Amino acid sequence: MLLVVGQIFRAHGIRGEVVVDVRTDDPADRFAVGSVLVTDSTAVRHLQKVPAGAWRPPATVTVESVRPHQGRLLVVFEGIYDRNLAEDMRGVLLCVDSATIPAPTDPDEFNDHDLVGLAIVDAAGEKVGELLRIDHAPAHDLLVVRLTDGRTGLVPFVREIVPEVDVPGGRIVITPPEGLFDL
Repeated sequence: MLLVVGQIFRAHGIRGEVVVDVRTDDPADRFAVGSVLVTDSTAVRHLQKVPAGAWRPPATVTVESVRPHQGRLLVVFEGIYDRNLAEDMRGVLLCVDSATIPAPTDPDEFNDHDLVGLAIVDAAGEKVGELLRIDHAPAHDLLVVRLTDGRTGLVPFVREIVPEVDVPGGRIVITPPEGLFDL
């Protein structure tokens, strides 16, 4: 499974540098010099209009240099050394294979991709829904759950409401306060 760690926002300057919106909690590791990232340009609208045989972004890119810039990163990838090629990379997603990401050492820490798809059950073991994704909010993370009736619910990912995460068992136990899903 590919995990998005960044997206190319735009070209910067004339020597192939691009501005990258970071979408990972470990940018120093993911964008280290020499890191190889898989590109995904399927959602880039301007590339869908490119005629057959025209230049397209490479399947992988290797980080040649990186530096911080206004909350984003400025990155040069090997082989992309002019503004035109850098501009053609606008919107491309930068990904890593989830198999290359080590498991957290803290038992209370989880990789999002390990939790998505797990069953959400109450303390009695009754299925409440399925985890769609995790939204990382400023105060605490939120579990986005597709409830059994088809609605979507948000569950604060805090120990008082989520007392157990059983990845091998394929479930997350919640003790929601009354009315949490009544909106």
